[in-house]
Amino acid sequence: MNIRLLHTCTGHQGALYALAQDQNNQRFLSAGSDGWVVTWDLNDPENGRLVASVESQLFSLCHIPERQLIVAGNMNGGLHWIDLQMPENNRNIQHHQKGVYGLLAVENHLFSIGGDGILTRWSLESQRSIESYQLSNQALRCITFSPARRELAVGASDHSIYLLDADTLEIRYVIEAAHQQSVFTLCYTPDQKKLLSGGRDAMLRVWELGDSIRCVSEQAAHLFTLNHITFSPDQSLFATASRDRTIKIWDATSFELLKVIDTLRFGGHVNSVNHLLWTPDCLISCSDDRTIKLWEIG
Repeated sequence: MNIRLLHTCTGHQGALYALAQDQNNQRFLSAGSDGWVVTWDLNDPENGRLVASVESQLFSLCHIPERQLIVAGNMNGGLHWIDLQMPENNRNIQHHQKGVYGLLAVENHLFSIGGDGILTRWSLESQRSIESYQLSNQALRCITFSPARRELAVGASDHSIYLLDADTLEIRYVIEAAHQQSVFTLCYTPDQKKLLSGGRDAMLRVWELGDSIRCVSEQAAHLFTLNHITFSPDQSLFATASRDRTIKIWDATSFELLKVIDTLRFGGHVNSVNHLLWTPDCLISCSDDRTIKLWEIG
């Protein structure tokens, strides 16, 4: 496997926590502690364009291109609704009592999770909250969706993974003690028959989603917190990002480690790697070191 650093994007004034796909595969968005939402073009990565600026750290980001809408979650529990066509309609809705750690658009709804342990469903049409559920007495850290299972998976700081019916929001199953500490990232496998999880304990676990849910693989994937997991577009690989400053590439079938992208050998990040985005052209990573890096995975 050949790894090549294509470009390092600079310009943000603080740690970066979130990446999102823009309208097409050639553009993407970033957000972080400087309160900026920036769009980048893979054909011209030298120059990012500021889309919005808020007076709070941004922890999460969701782009809904069909509505020309960006939603960003801040450290104080607010959701910034950014109208790309009519900026005068931009607004901040203070909703969660603590930080908004995850945002997910599913069809006509947006789901937000917060440090208050609450999951909220929003209408994308009216930009209003429809219903909220107290899932945990601790922070909800990550959320993902399985279309085939019509299921939401939510990871929490109470060490549990909650599996919910995406339509009714009824809890189908709770994987208690899924990790020794907070569950920071979740990702369904491409066939949606398994769920990958990572957490503050640096462990990578694979859960088989049959009649009963069981852990079929576990390994110490990193030295410190496992922050994010994402699959390659061709579904043959997945990548993990960690506070240990590395990105690791894994085989999607065997869950075997294939490559470690670090600072010394590849010019990787010098601080925690917080989020990943894998486009058809490259793997994109962002970090506490205020940079975004574009990687060719050959």
